[in-house]
Amino acid sequence: MNRKSRFLFTVFAAVTASGMAAATAEAKTVVTMNTVQIFGTIDPAKISDYTDYMAAVNLYDGLVNVDPAGNLVPELAESWTVSDDTREVVFKLRADARFSDGTPVTAADVVYSVERLLRINQGPANLFADVLKPGSVTAVDDHTVKFTLSKTFAPFLSTVPAIMVLNSKVVEANLGDDDGQSYLATHVAGAGAYTLTSWDRGSQMTIDRNPDYYKGFGPGPIDEVRWIITNDEATVRSLAASGELTMSSQYQSPETYKALEAMGRFKIVAEDTPTAFYLKLNSKVAPTDDIHIRKAIALATDYATIREVIVPGGELNGPLPKNFADFYASDLPAPVYDIEAAKAEIAKSKYAGQKIPIVLGYVAGTKFEEEISLLMQANLEQIGFVVTQQADPWNRITELASKVETSPAVNQIFFSPTYPSPDSMFFTQYHSKAAGTWSSMEWLQDPEVDKLIDDARATTDKAEQAALYKTLQHRLVDLQADVFLQTQTVQHAMNKCLDGFKAVPMQSFDYDFTKYSWTCQ
Repeated sequence: MNRKSRFLFTVFAAVTASGMAAATAEAKTVVTMNTVQIFGTIDPAKISDYTDYMAAVNLYDGLVNVDPAGNLVPELAESWTVSDDTREVVFKLRADARFSDGTPVTAADVVYSVERLLRINQGPANLFADVLKPGSVTAVDDHTVKFTLSKTFAPFLSTVPAIMVLNSKVVEANLGDDDGQSYLATHVAGAGAYTLTSWDRGSQMTIDRNPDYYKGFGPGPIDEVRWIITNDEATVRSLAASGELTMSSQYQSPETYKALEAMGRFKIVAEDTPTAFYLKLNSKVAPTDDIHIRKAIALATDYATIREVIVPGGELNGPLPKNFADFYASDLPAPVYDIEAAKAEIAKSKYAGQKIPIVLGYVAGTKFEEEISLLMQANLEQIGFVVTQQADPWNRITELASKVETSPAVNQIFFSPTYPSPDSMFFTQYHSKAAGTWSSMEWLQDPEVDKLIDDARATTDKAEQAALYKTLQHRLVDLQADVFLQTQTVQHAMNKCLDGFKAVPMQSFDYDFTKYSWTCQ
């Protein structure tokens, strides 16, 4: 669903085989985009993955936003100051900031949003563990809010975009007995540029532009965005052929991108990103509880075929992408594909001389992940593994990840920076306090790793941070915490009339549709 209204596919009028759509009574610019996983939640205290954030950045505004270079830019806050000891940050709110119901955004709303986030202790709350406590955020006046940190936390400003501000009066009026969680599971109480129109968790979400949005819109604004959840490549190609699709997800197969480009209506946009693609290795279940097995899996991975044939991507030599240039351990060697070396590692393991059962998990309906898993199966079976393929929908994967015993031995995971700092790649994936989520399926819980992350968070000396992060990267590679497959070259098939995609080093902030425009008349 995607073009101007004359091409709009709606729930009330089916698109004909020729690709013509029913006209709507009111001309609107509508973008329809597919996603390969459901929206788990729209509650800003609980969001965690790419679809959650994709909805949130359109439905809610935060104090600050992030530009493609990773710089913080004003949003609800027009300015901010940081104390000399970096323990106090004061934000000044825009005088004209309004929630979608027209009521002013005040410092009290910011305080309420942070306090609720800390109480619920899910989603973005782990970014502020031991940094913000109840009472840490105070309203100086209606347009001034002060954050007092419990300790020095170098990446703090970089994490602030993850705080989405709630209309406290609306939430309080619908509090129920669960801190408004039931209400905010299906309703929006924010200041975002779009409002929620409809949401069927398993199939679609539609949002509409708020014409009274306090920041306004540029030329060619997108009036409506509709996301459709797709489970296979054939559906994506069918949506495109019928005239319904405006923009593809970033997780399509090379064949689908080629097919859409050949239709003549689409352009392919591609950008290198700091998103990393891993095989997450559960260090607490058999057989990946043995470091030699983890190293054998890494050596049995055909990186070139994955990057050059199955899904385009860049080289990833460790847990941190090269985009974080000042903190990147450039002396790490590139991983190699070496079956004989893999056999030698197995011989050193406690599983030597026996058949080794192993579960390879991936997202169901994602063709390139299935191809990678089948390639891994072929390679691993050469060296003594007995492979079970486990394809699960994304919501099931997040459930499995909550317990060490249900997390598969191997699982394919993309991980993007949740905020523009190396800390975002390390804490959420590898710190013991972050265990139990889809992003930390390694269950690493290594004291040395924890200390390196904590020490880097506690210093504002950039050179000292860089040294700590480089040591940390070597430690994670030595542990073979993951198989480091590649960085993501994000690709979208986009209608030639749609402009605005630019990769942003913060999860799904590049799908803020206020940054997009329709260029055709």
